[in-house]
Amino acid sequence: MSEQQSHTIINQQSGDLAFKLLFFDSNSHFDHLQRNNYFTLIWLTSGEGTLRTVYSKYNLEENSMFSFAPYQPFMIESKICKGIAIYFHSDFFCIHKHHREVTCNGVLFNNIHQSPIFLVNTSTQQTFENLIENIKKEIGNPSLAQYEMLISYIKILLITASRIKSEIINIEPLIEVEPDKLQQLKDLIEHQFKTVHSTSEYSSQLNISQKALSKLVKSYYQKSFKELLTERIIIEAKKELYLTNKTVKEIAHEMGYEDEYYFSRLFKKNANISPQLYRNSVGFGKAEE
Repeated sequence: MSEQQSHTIINQQSGDLAFKLLFFDSNSHFDHLQRNNYFTLIWLTSGEGTLRTVYSKYNLEENSMFSFAPYQPFMIESKICKGIAIYFHSDFFCIHKHHREVTCNGVLFNNIHQSPIFLVNTSTQQTFENLIENIKKEIGNPSLAQYEMLISYIKILLITASRIKSEIINIEPLIEVEPDKLQQLKDLIEHQFKTVHSTSEYSSQLNISQKALSKLVKSYYQKSFKELLTERIIIEAKKELYLTNKTVKEIAHEMGYEDEYYFSRLFKKNANISPQLYRNSVGFGKAEE
């Protein structure tokens, strides 16, 4: 196994990982399914391979960057790869609490409608390299206001990455076939995912058959419509679990499920962890009064 250099900060209260900067020169760390209880941002500085998620696979090339939210499974298949991984727990830095400042939620993380991968352009490589070097130095220098310095670097890094990916999303067309239907579908899901769970209802509103809807979703998102819709519901449920003090029953009702236990089973099936354990492991921050 290749030697890997890492710089880690541990939460002294829980003993869990708070932040980690990992320099890797092989895929040995990612050659099995990852289900991390923290946010992950990976920059493949050289090499190529395949990124696998539950429903999809994507080609990786030099300067690919991709990110995943807690408990979102992925793995890398590659013979030769080198890069940098950044991990941070939501107790250390919560993207939802800092959404107005960073705006990476829905771009880098929790975006069910886009590929997780984007390319780091030449002009931005130096910016990332400088930020990562500053983070590395700050971790090794636990002096006054270390946390504040690290958070400032993380914010700049996430904002920069979000800007690059946003430009790509805006430039690239959704798909050559039926782009209007896909946009309509995205809008419908975003406005109705808590109240409308029926495939037939969505297909009716789009004025297409259920079969046509399934084919359209599968051709672009490489997953079924039910999987796409459920993924959006689980993302929202996760946000409620670690941002509010609502009970699982209350969250289930907000997501449109009268049966709390059915919702809990659905959550566990998709997140591989129960709602309460997710809240406990990812971090529970009560909403500000």
